[in-house]
Amino acid sequence: MATTANVNTATYEAGRSGPEVRSDCRVVVERRPAGGIDIELQSKVAAFYGDSILTQARQVLADLGIEHARLVIEDMGALPFVIAARIEAAVRRAGLGEGRRSLPEQMALPAPSARDRPRRSRLYLPGSEPKYFINAALHAPDTIILDLEDAVHANEKDAARVLVRNALRAVDFGGCERMVRINQLPLGLADLDEVVPESPDLILIPKVEHAEQVAEVEQRIARVQARCGVHRQIWLLPILESALGIENAMAVALASPHIVVLTIGLEDYTADLGVVKTALGAESLYARTRLVNIARAAGLQANDSVYGDVGDVEGLAAWARNARALGFEGMGCVHPLQIAVIHEAFAPTHQEIERALRIVAAYEDAQTRGLGVVSLGSKMVDVPVVQRAVKLVQRAERMGVVTPEMRAAAAVQAAAPRAHSDGGE
Repeated sequence: MATTANVNTATYEAGRSGPEVRSDCRVVVERRPAGGIDIELQSKVAAFYGDSILTQARQVLADLGIEHARLVIEDMGALPFVIAARIEAAVRRAGLGEGRRSLPEQMALPAPSARDRPRRSRLYLPGSEPKYFINAALHAPDTIILDLEDAVHANEKDAARVLVRNALRAVDFGGCERMVRINQLPLGLADLDEVVPESPDLILIPKVEHAEQVAEVEQRIARVQARCGVHRQIWLLPILESALGIENAMAVALASPHIVVLTIGLEDYTADLGVVKTALGAESLYARTRLVNIARAAGLQANDSVYGDVGDVEGLAAWARNARALGFEGMGCVHPLQIAVIHEAFAPTHQEIERALRIVAAYEDAQTRGLGVVSLGSKMVDVPVVQRAVKLVQRAERMGVVTPEMRAAAAVQAAAPRAHSDGGE
């Protein structure tokens, strides 16, 4: 964005300032043909951190190859990775620094994300709002999504991708899986160029209707990684948001071995149908059940859409319980207050876990004894019931609600009747 002061001077800016803004800054760049670097800093913490901010600003400009410019920084408590991103975005808008980046120091990457890790909750964070990044991990969602699509105004896409890139390098998201939702193709390809070198765990691909869209994203990721010498696994999550996308769900699900989850975007889907999204969800039941069935058939997790009414906790709990009953393993959330409700709804109950552990232990005991029949007491257990119990226990183990000690105790209990019948004590 540029503002013209007079016929000879144009300024370019990025970021925000003002009484309602926190953890951000507004940077204004004025191009100059000569005169070196002139920086004006406005900050409430200038007495403590002013010299550090000025030193960093000069370093960022040097990284970008800028030798002559006037820079104004209106700081609202921004961290260094934010300041660097805002300066770089403003410089780029001024048409300078082409092909250059100023990267903050990279934190040690967390362990690679497992294909089958729990994804009960995925918390969307607007990619243009750094204030939401810093403490996101404190709310303990399974995954965080740095969103470059719907949550970012069209005029801020370029600045947001630089900010998200820096966040991937500099912010500790704890044990959360780090996702990035790119823009709809082809704009999303520019997002990939910026964020893929920083190794997000997973890329969300919005508004997918054809397998070719997934292939295009996968190929771009591979090219960027090859160029940067990065070999870390990046998973894919297509979002189906139209009638056509739902009907092509199987082709999409099989488009890449790097896909781990399928999900649905109900706001766009219901808009495509021309119907109102309701709390009961009857208008989307076909799409949601079809998505779950296809995800299972393709060996993928199924993840439900967001529940947009943050104030309706009871409605959220009911929706999440219904989603789990349909076969979903998690859902999106738009506010940290939704996380605990979602986790409780998608966690197996104590009674479900207890029964599943008994069934699994009985099955393993029968396998050890070479028996093809599984029984609990005097009741025979059908094979599908065993399979369902095994899946529930495995999912509960990944969530951390079933421990090896619980498995061992169930095994001892399963063997006890046999020991008794064999004359043991």
